[in-house]
Amino acid sequence: MLTGCTVHYNLSVPNLVQAALARNEGMMTSAGALSVATGKFTGRSPKDKYVVKETGHEQHIAWGYVNQAITEDQFDKIYDKVLDYLKGRELYVFDGFAGADDTYRLPIRIINEYAWHNLFAHQLFIRPSHEELLSHQPEFTVIAVPGVQAEPSVHGTRSETFVIVSFERRLVLIGGTEYAGEMKKSIFTVLNYLLPFRGVLPMHCSANVGGKGDVALFFGLSGTGKTTLSADSSRRLIGDDEHGWSDRGVFNFEGGCYAKCLDLAAEKEPQIWNAIQFGTVLENVVLHPATRLPDYTDKSLTENTRAAYPLEMIPNAVIPGVAGHPQVVIFLTADAFGVLPPISKLTREQAMYHFLSGYTSKLAGTERGVTEPEATFSTCFGAPFLPLQPAVYAEMLGTKIREHDVRVYLVNTGWTGGPYGTGSRMSLRHTRTMVEAAIDGTIETAAFSADPIFGVLVPDHVKGIPDDLLRPRNTWADKNAYDAKALQLAAEFAKNFERFTEVSDEIRSAAPKLG
Repeated sequence: MLTGCTVHYNLSVPNLVQAALARNEGMMTSAGALSVATGKFTGRSPKDKYVVKETGHEQHIAWGYVNQAITEDQFDKIYDKVLDYLKGRELYVFDGFAGADDTYRLPIRIINEYAWHNLFAHQLFIRPSHEELLSHQPEFTVIAVPGVQAEPSVHGTRSETFVIVSFERRLVLIGGTEYAGEMKKSIFTVLNYLLPFRGVLPMHCSANVGGKGDVALFFGLSGTGKTTLSADSSRRLIGDDEHGWSDRGVFNFEGGCYAKCLDLAAEKEPQIWNAIQFGTVLENVVLHPATRLPDYTDKSLTENTRAAYPLEMIPNAVIPGVAGHPQVVIFLTADAFGVLPPISKLTREQAMYHFLSGYTSKLAGTERGVTEPEATFSTCFGAPFLPLQPAVYAEMLGTKIREHDVRVYLVNTGWTGGPYGTGSRMSLRHTRTMVEAAIDGTIETAAFSADPIFGVLVPDHVKGIPDDLLRPRNTWADKNAYDAKALQLAAEFAKNFERFTEVSDEIRSAAPKLG
């Protein structure tokens, strides 16, 4: 594959940093991190992601707007173009693993034309020991070549950008974009396909563990507080983004963190702040030209500024990222309608329903044309990365909850006292208090009663929380306005759930009541 190329295999961090600087791919920050810009694309391109339609795999794929089909012939043509482009080039190769549990880990190879991309892969995936490297045989390969552009009329793509997964060839091709997160999420997609066949539930969540081995999982879309709430000084971090849940327990898929940096401050998120040092890749963060101090408030390049660093840079991280079965699962939502309780307990069926729904809110100004809050749903809190039918993942979660007697809570980190623009954002201090009560079990001393519309079980008291806050209707001055807004959101849930034609009646029974 790499004949006629100059290939650098498994370079150390200093050598990769040196190569990136020598090639003018980035610059050093005042703290020693490597600062890079990703050009036109500062985030993923989900509309440019494809799965090759191949015998032996096509019957398992949930084809549609997430998993767009491309033919084997089209794949072959773009693969040939990639190989032709690579001839005579200087390339960088990382060999490592995805999955901290060695029973289920996937040996991977990442091939890059940029040294900084290879540094990103080195920091984000699991780094092998010297002995493991000697016997390493990749089972999936990613080739990331930003310099290659697809031709839609020839290759069947939507644009010049492509992220193509071939499960038969065990290969991912990425081109036309410099955004490094495509590599991370393509491997997550691969694991979401492979692991359920081995009885492992892949999850887009963070995870931590207490001193008694008590594990908690945090699911949530962007802006819901997943990273913030899982970073607890009294608990150890297993991982901040991607995990598997096997018959042995929970394990991290990654060897690093990919943290958002917008408005980063040492006093608010000291772990991330201190991790931005030599070896860290800082993406699209604006630097002061004289001092090279990062300005984390500057979003002129993008709001999606990022830092990629190894998990070892987090002082209380679990290395390797393996722990037991969860006792608690927390679904996070930032409800801008202000109608969901700040914390509620879910039955097993409700947990499966809300897992499939993956609800949060888009706020005005976050996207062109969004002038007021809009409900948004991301299946299993990770829709862009799910190759199989969503019901597969939901049924697996339901089985795990039953087998391990897991308590599941829905936590609203959004608005109270009214919708966005009228009410106020839920206090982080209050949210932390409720999450702590859920994890340590003290919330279970409360009496629970069902919300009349959403059906979730709401506690009558949580120590340190005003009782009225627990019932969102009590926080609204206009009760009729609350009722109307709650029914509006319930209707959004119902509309979204119409697309799940393969789920069981027990899951459907957990839907909000429309009247």
